Amino acid sequence: MIITNQTVALKRDCAAIAIPAGTHQVLSAGTTVRITQAAGTSYTVSANGMLYRIEGTDADALGLSGPAAETHTPPTFSERMVWDQLKTVYDPEIPVNIVDLGLIYSCDIADHEQGGKKIDVAMSLTAPGCGMSDVLKADVEKKLARLPEVKEVRVQVVFDPPWSPGRMSEAAKLQLGFDLDYGGPQSAFPILR
Repeated sequence: MIITNQTVALKRDCAAIAIPAGTHQVLSAGTTVRITQAAGTSYTVSANGMLYRIEGTDADALGLSGPAAETHTPPTFSERMVWDQLKTVYDPEIPVNIVDLGLIYSCDIADHEQGGKKIDVAMSLTAPGCGMSDVLKADVEKKLARLPEVKEVRVQVVFDPPWSPGRMSEAAKLQLGFDLDYGGPQSAFPILR
């Protein structure tokens, strides 16, 4: 189990993505980072007053073991698999998956003309100018492409209608400290205000 707010020194140079800019950088070995979120297959860390995303494949740089490899792939594709995979993608600034945040506007599954399945996803972001757009889009594409029988995945980032906290699941609202009677945020996440 990963403990958030744990402070560690990087064991080696490590690729990272600056949040929310989405720019790729390298954090040097010895840099002290604080793990603020360990969700899905990545980590959000704070260093030098900035937030960064570090992929699970670089967990060893944090002195952690990476995400466990799946021991088997379910033999038959299902819509449930698609939604389960989407729930492993997390906003790096908010400790809630993109499904419960209400960022998935549509997910259409159809037969691919060459056999197998194709998946078309329309998703949004909590803020239109988010530099993490391409990173989150690539996460969705990569995770869905790994499912059995999937031949094609297309993800489109849309902003119509604009996302609002009202799209979040009840569980996400509770987790983020929203007052469910009032409907407004009582949250430490200013991006959601």
